[in-house]
Amino acid sequence: MSSPSRIVIASRASRLAMWQAEHVQARLATLHPGAEVVILGMTTQGDQILDRPLAEIGGKGLFIKELEVAMQEGRADLAVHSMKDVPMEMPEGYILPVISARENPRDAFVANRYADLDELPAGAVVGTSSLRREALLRAKYPQLQIKSLRGNLDTRLKKLDEGQYDAIILAAAGLIRLGLKARIRTVLTPEQSLPAPGQGALGIEVLAGRADAEAWVAPLNDPETAHCVKAERAFSRALGGSCQVPLGGYAMLENGQLWLRGFVATPDGKQMVSGERRGNPADDEALGRQLADELRSRGAEAILAQLAACK
Repeated sequence: MSSPSRIVIASRASRLAMWQAEHVQARLATLHPGAEVVILGMTTQGDQILDRPLAEIGGKGLFIKELEVAMQEGRADLAVHSMKDVPMEMPEGYILPVISARENPRDAFVANRYADLDELPAGAVVGTSSLRREALLRAKYPQLQIKSLRGNLDTRLKKLDEGQYDAIILAAAGLIRLGLKARIRTVLTPEQSLPAPGQGALGIEVLAGRADAEAWVAPLNDPETAHCVKAERAFSRALGGSCQVPLGGYAMLENGQLWLRGFVATPDGKQMVSGERRGNPADDEALGRQLADELRSRGAEAILAQLAACK
């Protein structure tokens, strides 16, 4: 493989997305010391429409479409994404050759006056952008008010500090990456809030025909994280997972085995089916599909039909 002279990374322009792109930029600069590695920052549709829940405006694909166009037009060689923002079905002509090592994949409880969810009084307002978190909160804390929370990380924290919310739930990874770990009052356990598929992991997307770009980024792949995220995404994909389906999927390696947990629920949290599967990490996607099949047979099919009727 010939060494690249220039590598262009497409990224959303938000502070967290730019941190992610700069992290990959630094690693690629080390791998390819003779190359100029630059970032093309872009504002996506998902960043622009902030007055409605993501599920109503077209889903997570709104965060990556412009980046894919930049690659298609030759303005960028690759794109860096938070894996939980990547649609479960990749568009034709694009691949994800790299899933890099994961930051803390759990959800974080952020508040100024309360230490954890159990301290919140009845009627307290909790903000989240995720139907998954909303369903879990409504199931376990029916006395709380759950309100939609959109915007980048800084915007969400500002809304909390202004008193619009008593607490907000965010991905721990984003806060840690931006040096905001001190804002986390409690990191929620998977038992409290099962993470979203891919949460905490970064993915690198390239055009399917770009063997050169694929080779440039290949050393950044983390096999352990990749096995876990592939299992989570296969589980979600088999259940038609999108931001319109309240669904969690979280895998980890334990004693050489891949342990996958998952659930699907109604947005009000009143119906929920969950389960788990263990197996060989090499069977990551098969394990995801098997868990999805099991949940379908135990009631998830009815929940999914109900959600489809509501669209």
